[in-house]
Amino acid sequence: MRTIVTAKTVFSSPVHFLAFGFGSGLSPFAPGTAGTLAAIPLYLLLVQLPLWAYLAVLLVMSLVGIWICGESSRRLGVHDHSGIVWDEFAGYLLTMIAAPAGWLWVVIGFCLFRLFDIWKPWPVKVVDRDVPGGLGIMLDDILAGIYAWLCLQLLAYWLA
Repeated sequence: MRTIVTAKTVFSSPVHFLAFGFGSGLSPFAPGTAGTLAAIPLYLLLVQLPLWAYLAVLLVMSLVGIWICGESSRRLGVHDHSGIVWDEFAGYLLTMIAAPAGWLWVVIGFCLFRLFDIWKPWPVKVVDRDVPGGLGIMLDDILAGIYAWLCLQLLAYWLA
């Protein structure tokens, strides 16, 4: 059974507002994709930072995301509700670490992250299935982001 979450629920709670990616997770179609799209403007702001600051923001987002996603899930009574997309924000930002500049790479990173997040190769699927709470919600997307980052870096190396 799917739990319906309203805009009122999301926009009246800071926890749900963040977990639902500033409202992007309310998309009735492919909320994970919508959440990843919503992460692009954040990436475009963060990419201007020095690498160490970008990594620090990503680390804080990921650690705080464990609590945010877990708490939102607990309040909704649903483990990893499809509208919870904070994990997609973190996974996409991880994918884009030290990515080459330009819209082509933004799009390639987006596509690679969505591919691995949907496909869930080992151990992403195991983590998604077996790790409970906010850690499980975040960790499968972090792992998908690592796969996508590795592929993005290899593509950049081969095309350079």
